[in-house]
Amino acid sequence: MRTDIFARLDREPEPPKIETPRMSRHRIALFGGTLAFYLAIVVAVLVSSWLVALDWKVMLFRPYQQWPDLHAFLDYYVVLGQRGPTAVMVASWLGWRSWRQHTLRPLLTLGASLLLLNLTVGAVKLGLGRLGPHYATQIGSAELYAGGDIFPSGHTANAVVTWGILAYLATTPRARRYLSALSAFVSLGVGLTTVYIGTHWLSDVLLGWAAGLLILLALPWFEPLITRAETLILSVREQWRARRRLRASAPPAPVEPEPVLLPQSLSGGAAAGGAQEAASRAREPGAGTAGGHPGAAVRARAHPVRSERTPLTPAVSRRPPHADRLPRSGAGPSRPVAGGPVAP
Repeated sequence: MRTDIFARLDREPEPPKIETPRMSRHRIALFGGTLAFYLAIVVAVLVSSWLVALDWKVMLFRPYQQWPDLHAFLDYYVVLGQRGPTAVMVASWLGWRSWRQHTLRPLLTLGASLLLLNLTVGAVKLGLGRLGPHYATQIGSAELYAGGDIFPSGHTANAVVTWGILAYLATTPRARRYLSALSAFVSLGVGLTTVYIGTHWLSDVLLGWAAGLLILLALPWFEPLITRAETLILSVREQWRARRRLRASAPPAPVEPEPVLLPQSLSGGAAAGGAQEAASRAREPGAGTAGGHPGAAVRARAHPVRSERTPLTPAVSRRPPHADRLPRSGAGPSRPVAGGPVAP
């Protein structure tokens, strides 16, 4: 039984049409500037410039040893950048919004952004193969093409995309400003936390921020694809519901009666012989008019006659034996016939 809050939500009218963000000139300018920053970071690491030297200075400074009291808290705080927990939390909230707004766009937008994140960030990680600070082999080296997968920072890029999608899907300017500030604070904190713990270089975090921001800025280009996907999913759902209603309203198929088998007689062949005799009599002329009704003779011979029945008389006598009564046999004295001569 549903509670009152769900009943009230069902009675609420559908929300007004939500305007999707478009690729404006301002957004295109931000996308171009972020892309230039992204490429500059990659080139600076490839040529082992001053940025790589800064990475080594921060790594040798070992922030986790300078402020050890923060380590316990930051170990939990960095979870806000892990893909699994953050995706579950944000997807739960966006699923609620999808149900309230009667649209799949929030969930589809989150799925599209995470797919783009895995493709772009994962390709650069595997292509450059940079090792992390804990696995560095040569001081001053960029540690590229060594089988690593930490450039750019996946935690940082995931924090930017996962929490930034809330601001991207906000329906009011005020909510968009607040959620943008919240997502910026979380993503900045997660990136710096990875540098503090020592799992990423500083340049990894810079590139992770740029990678996540590029995905958020490019999402309006994928809005038509998201709309077509939503239309397709809803049409498939309606077809499935129509099939269910059709199956529920269809009349049940008629059931053919099963043939009734007559029980055989206890005497075995007697019943079969009686049935054959009744069938032969029914084929004789005039047999169909016996008793004034056709088939009366056949019905009369449906059961065996008295002579064909199994005798029910027991083979032995039922009378109890008596001591003063002689058994009946041919050797005993015969009873005198009435009216005959009396023996002397």
